[in-house]
Amino acid sequence: MLLPLLLRSSLRCPQVSLTRCIRCDSQRTLHSKAENFLRRRLPLRFHAQSRGAKGRSRKTKSQEEEWKTRNKTVLTYIAAAGVGMIGLSYAAVPLYRLYCQASGLGGTAVAGHDADQVETMTPVKDRIIKVSFNADRHASMQWNFRPQQTEIFVVPGETALAFYRAKNPTDKPIIGISTYNVVPFEAGQYFNKIQCFCFEEQRLNPHEEVDMPVFFYIDPEFDEDPRMARVDTIILSYTFFEAKEGQKLPLPGYSYN
Repeated sequence: MLLPLLLRSSLRCPQVSLTRCIRCDSQRTLHSKAENFLRRRLPLRFHAQSRGAKGRSRKTKSQEEEWKTRNKTVLTYIAAAGVGMIGLSYAAVPLYRLYCQASGLGGTAVAGHDADQVETMTPVKDRIIKVSFNADRHASMQWNFRPQQTEIFVVPGETALAFYRAKNPTDKPIIGISTYNVVPFEAGQYFNKIQCFCFEEQRLNPHEEVDMPVFFYIDPEFDEDPRMARVDTIILSYTFFEAKEGQKLPLPGYSYN
């Protein structure tokens, strides 16, 4: 009874072992193939990643160098613009003053004259204009300053002469400089000064007193300007300042604070 069972079991065991061996071999084969595949693929991926990192680092360096170059260029332009603006700020006042004197802007009387025009201009006899004179001093100016006449009557195309008087009542010499303007402002372009003491340094010794002439005329075109139709009074005003280093004169036609 036992013998047939043993034989059957002995016959079955080799089959089971053989099946197990085949499965083990197949698993080992698959495992080895997977290892080989991973070994082949992983270095390629790592190599590709290292290449990408190197490329990105090169791009980053080139971008940084480009940004640095651009920043230097921008800073150069900004510095040049700043220097130019500083230069313009120093030149603005004298340039504006010259422009005002040439055009009569801001109530500034026109400086200089055409000699031929003065000799050939025809007075407008039926247009009488009263010219009033005013004198002011800056708070720091210790001179006495006043017009010799309060007003005179002139006609366009006719020259006129007026005087201001200045005195230094102190015991020290003082250098003064003056600005001027004309009211109404629109009349400034027709008010021409042939000779005056404006924008020139005037030195007065202790207790010295001088007369300062103003030789001027009103352009005959004053009578042809519709804006001047109702203007029959013009005020010429001078303001004296003590000439000091760093002292800034106000622009013609504007108040000084």
